[in-house]
Amino acid sequence: MSHSTITLEQKQQAFAELRDVKSLFASRGWFPGTSGNLSVRVGDYAENDFTFAITASGKDKSVSTPEDFLLVNQEGKPTEATKLKPSAETLIHCEIYRKTGCGAIFHVHTVFNNIVSEWYWKKGLKSIPVEAVELIKAFNIWDEDARIEIPILPNYADIPRIAELVPDAIAPRIPGIILRNHGIYAWGANAFEAKRHLEAFEFLFEYVYRWDLLAGTIR
Repeated sequence: MSHSTITLEQKQQAFAELRDVKSLFASRGWFPGTSGNLSVRVGDYAENDFTFAITASGKDKSVSTPEDFLLVNQEGKPTEATKLKPSAETLIHCEIYRKTGCGAIFHVHTVFNNIVSEWYWKKGLKSIPVEAVELIKAFNIWDEDARIEIPILPNYADIPRIAELVPDAIAPRIPGIILRNHGIYAWGANAFEAKRHLEAFEFLFEYVYRWDLLAGTIR
């Protein structure tokens, strides 16, 4: 199914899912200063032919308006006539969809994900290690005392430079990547799963920060 055959019902469903999760995350303060972006894939998927609904650029995500979302194609270009601009980071969504075939991607900025990503990057690491924390199971990783590494990418001002790095940065069992001192991109097979993954990541970031603080590695 190409973007030309997306039905009105599919579009409305995607917008409704985005509206609900946008409202929830805004209530948690995860979109400071119009930051962050959300997307839900619409219709069938092929690596070089897919469509997704995404938040429009520069909108206050604490309120709902008829201009909050738009449809874009696999190149991040609007599929319908509109004056709206997709999020500045749409190309990152494009690469995640292309690589994973996932159904939804949520990106938020929080104090904990910023601090932890910056802390480990400055230690010379390109990932955030997390070990033996219960919420790792949210990623369907059931190993006893599981250890994961959440990939960190550099936060270039030029978004296409970041997008080029995305495919190689994605780890097989980890449904997320984080931009240094910027924020987490979490994804899943659908909006429900992406939400679960994002909430788990945010718990883990706070856990890592507080654990390192107690251990005295953060001063």
